[in-house]
Amino acid sequence: MASGQDGQPDRRGQADLDRQDGGQDTQGPRSGQLGRASRAGIVVARPFGIPVVVSPYWFVIAGVFIVIYANDFSNSLHGNIRFAVAAAFVVLLYLSLLVHELAHSVVALGFGLPVRRILLYPLGGISELDKEPQTPAREFLVSAAGPALSLALGAVGWGLSLVVTHGVSGSLVRLLMYANIIVGIFNLLPGLPLDGGRMLRAIIWKFTGKPNTATIAAGWVGRALAIALLLVIPFYSDRLAGGIMTGTLWVAVIAAFMWIGASQSIRATKFRERLPELQARRLARRAISVPASTPLAEAIRQADESHARAVVVVDHDDKPIAILNEAAVMATPPQRRPWVDAGSMARSIEPEMILPADISGMALLEAIKRVPASEYLLVEPSGQVYGVLAARDLDHVFAGV
Repeated sequence: MASGQDGQPDRRGQADLDRQDGGQDTQGPRSGQLGRASRAGIVVARPFGIPVVVSPYWFVIAGVFIVIYANDFSNSLHGNIRFAVAAAFVVLLYLSLLVHELAHSVVALGFGLPVRRILLYPLGGISELDKEPQTPAREFLVSAAGPALSLALGAVGWGLSLVVTHGVSGSLVRLLMYANIIVGIFNLLPGLPLDGGRMLRAIIWKFTGKPNTATIAAGWVGRALAIALLLVIPFYSDRLAGGIMTGTLWVAVIAAFMWIGASQSIRATKFRERLPELQARRLARRAISVPASTPLAEAIRQADESHARAVVVVDHDDKPIAILNEAAVMATPPQRRPWVDAGSMARSIEPEMILPADISGMALLEAIKRVPASEYLLVEPSGQVYGVLAARDLDHVFAGV
């Protein structure tokens, strides 16, 4: 139920670069309740032209919630009516979450920020924006819109509860009133990935002028809140729906998603901060050229002699046709290297594996994502070979992220 720009990086080797989705999606999802959700889902509506997608997992968790709430209603309702009331409550609750997300989205649209979609999933919702708010003030307003509307709905529910005081209708009104008030207040907690965390980020951004610093600070507050939730709330879990065990499990899941969401925001920011270091020319390995028939041992000797860290295989016209695969070389015992041709240890150069020496940043990540490989050939604008870029050298740039 936030509306955020939280990227989600976790990288290991080449696979890590792929999992970044071509680098941090600086327009990541705004997650109002917690965490990140998959892209799969069912489009159920298009208010204001925004696709509303329901995660398939929602139906499973919604069923669990219905059983939990039906059990809570067992003292006042009997038979199948308690399940019907529980189902109605769950549906109305998620409609309230949808309205919460629409508040984020409508304000974002008012600022000219395209909204990709709204996703409802088991623990809440996400408004996915295609652009980050341009100023701290817009970030604050987009983030505050959701909790403000939830609290407004809670106030309306309170007013209705004074009129509808008895029966099933009265119970539903009171439950929805409490649900919207809790959702509104909870999302105002000042830590990512909650709306309050986005608002805190906007405030820090305003005073420091550094959005990355603001994100990291709000992310650490979010982590602290997740720990506090685990340490404090379980003492009150007997007051939550489903009893002590269910309540404790529920709080633990929320705390875990808070920790994950905050951590993703921190990693995404650190990733973006290191993007300027991602320059192919600076990371390139010096290379020598050898014919395909050159013994592997001789190719290695020539590279060592020239203080080169890469070998490019050329044809009879000295045109690069392959790059010696470092992993294959390391796996070949030294005693076999004089009897193995360099060409047999090389990977053919596909057109997409030839990159401009000046490529950098997100353009470089997108290029290597299109054709995953261990090495890439870097060339000058004139077509002259500049060197070889090894994927493992890219990983070192993001070490610790």
